[in-house]
Amino acid sequence: MKKKIEQRQASIERLLDASLHLFVSKGYRSTNLEQIAGAAGLTKGAVYFYFGSKEAVLIALLKRVQTLVFDKAIEAVEQAGPTLTDKLVAFLHNAAKLGITHRDEVLLLILMSLEFKERKGKVLDCIGDIYERTHALIRRLIRAGQKSGEFRNDVPTRGLAAIVMANHDGTFLEWYRRSDALNGRDVVRALRSVVVSGLRRPAKINTRPATRLPRHR
Repeated sequence: MKKKIEQRQASIERLLDASLHLFVSKGYRSTNLEQIAGAAGLTKGAVYFYFGSKEAVLIALLKRVQTLVFDKAIEAVEQAGPTLTDKLVAFLHNAAKLGITHRDEVLLLILMSLEFKERKGKVLDCIGDIYERTHALIRRLIRAGQKSGEFRNDVPTRGLAAIVMANHDGTFLEWYRRSDALNGRDVVRALRSVVVSGLRRPAKINTRPATRLPRHR
C-alpha cells in the first residue's frame, strides 16, 4: 500500500513538473494533455485519472505557487526587521531567491495572470486570490511605513503598492526574456534600490528665504 501511494505521488509530481514547464514555455492554451503526458512519460489517461482536466492541473500548480510565493513571503517579512524598509527588502530578497530556485513557479503566476485576464472561472479566481493577498501584504507594510514617517505619504498607499508589484513582476519578465545577458543578482539589486528609494520619504526642502547676514563695517 505504501509503495502504491509513493508511486501515485511520484506520477502526480512528474505530471505537475511537466505541465509547469510547458505552461511557462508554450502557454496554457497552446499546451494539451497529450503533450503533458508525453513530457511526463505517462499516458493521457493518467492525466485524466489524477486530475480530470487540464484546468485542474493548472489549479494544482497554482496552489503550489501560493505556498512557495505567498506563504514564504509572509514568513520572510515576519522574520525581518526592525524597520519597515527591512521588511520590504526581505520581501524582495525572498522573491529574488525564488527567481533562482523556483523560477518557473514565479513566472507561471505572472504569465497566467496575463493569459487568463479576460477568462472568468476557477483559475482566474485562484490567481486573483494570490495576487490580492500579496498586494494586501505590501499595502500593510507601506501603510505602516507611512504612519511611522519612514515612507512617503504624498502618494496613496494603494498606488505605491501597485508600483512595487509592477516593478516586481516586470523585473522577473525582463530577467526571463534576457537571461543570457542579465545577471540575476544585479537585476534584483537594482530593483531593491529603485523600490526603496522611491518609497523613502523625501527630505524636506527649506523654502524660507535665507537670512541675510549683517554686513561688517
